[in-house]
Amino acid sequence: MSSGLTQRRRNNAGADSADDHPEGRTSETRNPAPSDSRNDRQGDNDVDDDGFDDYDKGGKGSNKLTLLEEVLLMGLKDAQGYLSFWNDNISYVLRGCILMELSLRNRVKTVMEIRKRPYADRFLEVIDERPTGEVLLDETLKLIKIDQQSIASWIDLLSGETWNLLKINYQLKQVRERIAKGLVDKGVLRTEKRNFVLFDMATHPVADHSVKEELIRRTVDCLLGRGPQPPDRRTVAMVCAAYAANVLENALLHLSHAQRESCFQKVDEMLQEHASLTQKAISGGTTEVMAGVFSVYTKMDNIL
Repeated sequence: MSSGLTQRRRNNAGADSADDHPEGRTSETRNPAPSDSRNDRQGDNDVDDDGFDDYDKGGKGSNKLTLLEEVLLMGLKDAQGYLSFWNDNISYVLRGCILMELSLRNRVKTVMEIRKRPYADRFLEVIDERPTGEVLLDETLKLIKIDQQSIASWIDLLSGETWNLLKINYQLKQVRERIAKGLVDKGVLRTEKRNFVLFDMATHPVADHSVKEELIRRTVDCLLGRGPQPPDRRTVAMVCAAYAANVLENALLHLSHAQRESCFQKVDEMLQEHASLTQKAISGGTTEVMAGVFSVYTKMDNIL
């Protein structure tokens, strides 16, 4: 597997540094995801075309969030509207969320091979080329269609962590800001300008606190065993990604010390279980793509 897990710590001039300074960026147009039916399945649990039947049945359909949006929202400071400047994990984790979201929406899967590789080293292929309506997902889908790389390699390439100059254009730019703009479009965040002495920066404070409160409730219920057991695969993906991105603690601030410790132990066990794709994980609908991303997350510095 490639070495991007340690490389991501460096202060390169790529996606991470661009994500930290969003001034001067342009917003992306986002359209609602198509609702047409799918015939191709990956052997997952029955879900709708865009994988949203895994949670929030009968909820706010217009505010259904992608994994990327959920992880970013959990990390945002509610009033200030920006992420911690010291968080150097979230940009890398968000690229893994893109792959998991495409898997949940039945757009990609691992290539069938006689010799079984570790999940993170398995190659990806597109099984449905139709746009999802989410700009970052559709950009990634086009890249996966033209090149065959492993799950770990795709996370590195999408993060800009590669020595291959021919593949440097695979890097996704301004990811955090584009996700935040999508949340603004959905009414979850709003846009403000904030002065940081030397420069003005666009920030995105929380506008609809009920959405974040529901996200936190889902997270806590999952980790304390209060919600449906076992939790659905979308919740598992969100919680494990938030843990790897070092933003999970934001959802646990109101808990006691003992409860927080229990939550971190639970999510660590959950991450290891789904990264290994145990029979329990398979029965819960975890795909090989998700297992590959989880395997990458288990080797990240903040978890080791």
